[in-house]
Amino acid sequence: MAVDTDVLATAGRRRTFAVISHPDAGKSTLTEALALHAKVISEAGAVHGKAGRRGVVSDWMEMEQARGISITSAALQFGYRDCMVNLLDTPGHADFSEDTYRVLTAVDSAVMLLDAAKGLEPQTLKLFEVCRHRDIPVITFINKWDRPGRDALALCDELVERIGLQPMPLTWPVGEAGHFRGVVDLVTGEFVRYERTAGGATAAAEEHLDAERALAEVGPEWTRAVEEAELLAMSGGEFDRERYLKASATPVLFGAAVLNFGVRHLLDLLVSLAPPPSARPDAAGDERPVDAPFSGFVFKVQTGMDRAHRDQVAFARVCSGVFERGMVVTNATTGRPFATKYTQQMFGRERSTVDTAYPGDVIGLVNATALRVGDTLYAGKPAVRYPRLPTFTPTAFAVARPTDLGKAKQFRRGVEQLGAEGVVQVLTSDRRGDAAPVFAAVGPMQFEVAAHRMDAEFNSPIRLDHLPYRTVRRLLDPAQAPILNTGTRSEVLVRADGTLLALFLDEISLGMARRLNPDLALDDSLVDNADDQA
Repeated sequence: MAVDTDVLATAGRRRTFAVISHPDAGKSTLTEALALHAKVISEAGAVHGKAGRRGVVSDWMEMEQARGISITSAALQFGYRDCMVNLLDTPGHADFSEDTYRVLTAVDSAVMLLDAAKGLEPQTLKLFEVCRHRDIPVITFINKWDRPGRDALALCDELVERIGLQPMPLTWPVGEAGHFRGVVDLVTGEFVRYERTAGGATAAAEEHLDAERALAEVGPEWTRAVEEAELLAMSGGEFDRERYLKASATPVLFGAAVLNFGVRHLLDLLVSLAPPPSARPDAAGDERPVDAPFSGFVFKVQTGMDRAHRDQVAFARVCSGVFERGMVVTNATTGRPFATKYTQQMFGRERSTVDTAYPGDVIGLVNATALRVGDTLYAGKPAVRYPRLPTFTPTAFAVARPTDLGKAKQFRRGVEQLGAEGVVQVLTSDRRGDAAPVFAAVGPMQFEVAAHRMDAEFNSPIRLDHLPYRTVRRLLDPAQAPILNTGTRSEVLVRADGTLLALFLDEISLGMARRLNPDLALDDSLVDNADDQA
């Protein structure tokens, strides 16, 4: 395959974004609808299986399909118009915030998905703050307008009042929530009316009516929609692309992803408006140009995607230059070379060999057992290293033990793999021994995923004995570990990256330890990379 040497032009046609939302806002459904409108699938799947409908491509894990939720991040790459779209689907559940945060380091923009009946929900707010912290521009899609919900103006007012983000509507709903007649396209002034399809499995047909005909056919609902949109425009909501790119305002669209209503508008907007890849700061704060020699970083590691091979895939975002399959790059973390013999493009669980990739693309490096989340890969000189990805503070702990002692080898392999992927943090100590590692999690659902995968993928069912610790600090002086390893109110464990974590029953136990040992060297900030966590 010929390599396109005009890196800037090719990168300029890339759009790499993530969808963020609270659980059940319709994120996986929207992801599926976008793929449908891009014509890379012929029929949209259902999050909760309906007769005759397959599951969504982004929720490929068995546990995701059973529960109807996203547990692991998925990468979908497809062409649309003259652009290449890299869509990173993310878990919405708060227990998987760490995975979602890592994905947000690999995108150039985001779509914030709101439920028309609920507006800004807690997990949406948390993820938006990550976008704000990273200056990621956001497009807002207000979903489920086919169901009863709140007033459109009230939802837009909430964006201003709660997160200080000025809404700039580009479509406006005709008909109140639950009585969706279509939208006013505020760019063309047309009424776009949608036609339902069987179960929402195929793209909804659109009928475009001019304002005069819309008024004749829809009457008061059309008039109200136009007046509301004009009111918002006069109060600061007039569209301004620069405000969007600076992340101080958000374009707003209305639709119903399950019916594929309004999805084409969103896809068109992403291609025409969302920013392409740009220079990215390295760990030293220096901007690495898009057309510099190849560099990228690993933001996710995943096994179990191919049941026939049980291989490990490292997802890497290309930040600069041209990636060519087979090239030998350097892992900045270890300083060792890494051969990229098996490289694939992802579409959910499906994959195909990729020979070249450009800034903004996400590639899957297969059998990449030497790679870890946060590793930087680069070609040539000088060396480059991108900022480390954060490790969140765990809030729950459990000792993992195999239920079948005859499967110790499978147990060790599974624990090592889950730790490498970041499914859970794996903690050990001389006191407990390697046969009884401690799983540390941000939320309890991580334990369920870990137990399920140990059984299903590694053939090593486990028992989890939960520990009572609720307060965590980073211990800076290893010589002080014996002080906290006496008694039952505290314990020191070692994370895989070498970090010492001091675990306490509660804040009272921490206070007692400090009073008895005033010189304890404990870090009160978040456990790792606190300055990078929003």
